[in-house]
Amino acid sequence: MTQAPFDWGPLLRDGPLFVGILNVTPDSFSDGGQFTDPERAFQQAQRLVSQGAGMLDLGAESTRPGAVPVPPGEEWQRLSPLLPRLARALPGVPLSLDTRHEEVARLGLEQGAAVLNDVTGFITSGLLALAQTSPCGVIAMRSRRQGEGFLMPPYDDSAPQTADQALAELRTLRDHLRVAGIADRRVLLDPGFGFGTTYLEDQALWQSLPKLPSLLDWPIDRFCLGISRKRFVAFRAGQPKLPPNARDPFTAALHAEAMAWGYRVFRTHTIG
Repeated sequence: MTQAPFDWGPLLRDGPLFVGILNVTPDSFSDGGQFTDPERAFQQAQRLVSQGAGMLDLGAESTRPGAVPVPPGEEWQRLSPLLPRLARALPGVPLSLDTRHEEVARLGLEQGAAVLNDVTGFITSGLLALAQTSPCGVIAMRSRRQGEGFLMPPYDDSAPQTADQALAELRTLRDHLRVAGIADRRVLLDPGFGFGTTYLEDQALWQSLPKLPSLLDWPIDRFCLGISRKRFVAFRAGQPKLPPNARDPFTAALHAEAMAWGYRVFRTHTIG
């Protein structure tokens, strides 16, 4: 039987969708090393679901500033003990795979992932082709590349910024997926806070959120906001040196602000 194309609509019928972040990496900016053990990762997944996560997003390669790229084989080695187990244990919770490697994405879909989350916006032909031929859901993030890594300017750069460039990049990303024939109902767009942006640019992007759906001609419930524990949260709270794991209350306050504007999907380390 052919699987029906993924549709985000049913996941949003009962209110906001919190996508719980589960990093199985030794070097993620917030919780690197805490969940490299498959059993601890499994327990954290259950904890996130009990808190209210309606989806889990598994990542095995850190994308923090300065992170070392991980070969696909090593990335899958980190995921393989966990992903199939979660698919069996939590059949009602869709699993998203945070990867930019076609090989890992293909194996993940075979082992129970329902969504592909690519921080590079499906710019590689192999990953894009996989998204075209699979019925999976798609989370596509705006980011800026520099060679094999991400462009990461000094976050505290004081030069005035607008959101114009980031909005143009989001529009290009939207059109890239549409030209590829990937139905809008399968897609969430992630504005990519912190990926190639300074704080002032992120602040301008945040302030543009109330008008973003009309600017992009894109439904407000088809955006995924990923600000959890990021530098943006600390800077906006007036505490730039606040450690990542102390940023959760400020993250929750920003989620509430975005919910008041109508946003529905939030990728987050903790719920509540």
